[in-house]
Amino acid sequence: MSDSRHRVTRRVFLSGIASGAAAAILTACGGSSTATPAATTAATKAGTAGTPAATTGSAASSAPAATTSSAATTVPAASVTTSGTTAAGSAAAPSGPVAGTIRFGAAVSLTGATANEGKLTQDGYNFWKKTVNDAGGMMVGGQRYMVDLKYYDDESSPDTSAKLTEKLITEDKVNFVLGPYGTGPTLSASAITEKYKMPMVEANGAAEAIFSRGFKYVFSPMTPAKFYLRGILDACLDKDPTIKTVAILADNDTFSVEVADGTQAYAKEKNLNVVYYEKVPADTKDVSAQLTQIKPKNPDLFLSSGHYASAALVMKQSKELKFNPKAFGFSVGPALPQFTDSLKADADYVFGGTQWTPSLKYKDEQFGTAADYATKFKAFAGYDPAYQNAESTCGCQCFQQAITKAGSLDTEKVRDALATLQFSSFYADVKFDSRGINVDKPMAAEQIQGGKKITVWPKAAASGDIKYPTPAWDKR
Repeated sequence: MSDSRHRVTRRVFLSGIASGAAAAILTACGGSSTATPAATTAATKAGTAGTPAATTGSAASSAPAATTSSAATTVPAASVTTSGTTAAGSAAAPSGPVAGTIRFGAAVSLTGATANEGKLTQDGYNFWKKTVNDAGGMMVGGQRYMVDLKYYDDESSPDTSAKLTEKLITEDKVNFVLGPYGTGPTLSASAITEKYKMPMVEANGAAEAIFSRGFKYVFSPMTPAKFYLRGILDACLDKDPTIKTVAILADNDTFSVEVADGTQAYAKEKNLNVVYYEKVPADTKDVSAQLTQIKPKNPDLFLSSGHYASAALVMKQSKELKFNPKAFGFSVGPALPQFTDSLKADADYVFGGTQWTPSLKYKDEQFGTAADYATKFKAFAGYDPAYQNAESTCGCQCFQQAITKAGSLDTEKVRDALATLQFSSFYADVKFDSRGINVDKPMAAEQIQGGKKITVWPKAAASGDIKYPTPAWDKR
């Protein structure tokens, strides 16, 4: 996979007004009864003094900007109101001369421990950009704007992500910030966007710790971390009500611990006995000691919260140790193409919690159904989308909807529009609570069967039957 399908030829940053893409007309709903963040009042961003130097950040490639102005300027408060729209994201077809380019910035893990996941994030963002620009851009108030994305590589480092996010705001003068990959970088980056009163939609940091600080400028369309493995538990219990025991292994990072704690609590709600719960360093290269401790406990289910590298490691060492519970389930890993590519047939029967699958029954006018999105994304990127791709695209849609609703590029107006946003996407129904979390969105579960990801939960969206129990390693 290439880092991007296009190369920037001109980068611009213009003041003005923007709207949701015309070809991207999403179904907008009415007002929300859920409490939303209180509207803020200042209409300008903080100054640019004291910007730290970015560490090994690299400018990303993206499609050519549609304007010719080359100077980056701060955005003045826009006074134009939305014209020609009937709902958030609904507008007349883009027409007329291009007035400017709306620039989004993101510090994403293109190298380091979560580089695989970071690349999926970047591809999801780039697919949205191409879709909007191919449709003629975004139209509001009688003016047409294209969109552009600027990236830096945060090297999977929270500290680097914070520094580069500040650089995007104070030096690159981006209009808005899209989130990095992962809870750690998102915790750091969101502190910077809060400092500068810059709206950020992040779609790859699921820990509720991000939203427990009273911040007003960070929003996410994701399901919170504590729910990640519920779909796997529900699917397995539905198939086998005699399940009694669960073992849990967690990477010792904020996201993974939230997943594990939530899973432990839910297992107890289901009257299951958690026979093992342990945390390991997030960068561990050996979990054989933990698996050796778990094996004689003979748990019905083994559930692990972490990322791709730890999930692949668990499966490799489980085979070596002949550890064979009735089901393996992971929070992150099975959804990524690399999981099956690296493990081959050993990936079969594994369950993965997932934020999205192509079998879910969501749809919008920009991408169509979830299945339509999957088809179009594969034509764009050359591989089947993982949920990280889809949620990243949806994060961009949230901005698109909010800009349309605000009728402005003014950061305060867009923030307030995000706070009251409610719309339907190919990814999920989106409505933020008072913290900025999309709390009404459920998780799904997939199982790898014959090298393919099959949606097995919820039942209404299942694309195949669950295969259970997992055969012994010597009987596959």
